[in-house]
Amino acid sequence: MKKTIITMLIALVAMFASAETYSYLKFTKTNGSTVTCSVAGIKLTYDNNNITVTNDEGTTTIALAEVQDMYFSNEAGGSSFQIGDVNMDGYVNITDVTALIDYVLGGNANIDVQAANVNGDSAVNISDVTALIDQVLGSNQ
Repeated sequence: MKKTIITMLIALVAMFASAETYSYLKFTKTNGSTVTCSVAGIKLTYDNNNITVTNDEGTTTIALAEVQDMYFSNEAGGSSFQIGDVNMDGYVNITDVTALIDYVLGGNANIDVQAANVNGDSAVNISDVTALIDQVLGSNQ
């Protein structure tokens, strides 16, 4: 595991050296989905086997075990989504928490179910609400 982490950190340093010419950092997950993050104000941290991307748009946390590929791109398109951006407005904040709670309680919220599966267990429920609140508050637990 340590070898994987060290290799990943070396790759991150090399990638940041060329990041200035790209607009987005993309993660391809093992399930085939793509998470796209703007590089504007980007900061990457690693903790508890997760990569947390913080940028001008908010915070996205991805389990390291789910990352198949990571690369820079000038194209935002594709099937990308931001984990936690439940209401699809481009930001992860309290309005996403409200929309997710409404959805979980059986309301008529128009949400991105893939982005709402915050804890990655393939079900959208109260556990995702808790994980999203932690994400919005910047908690790493």
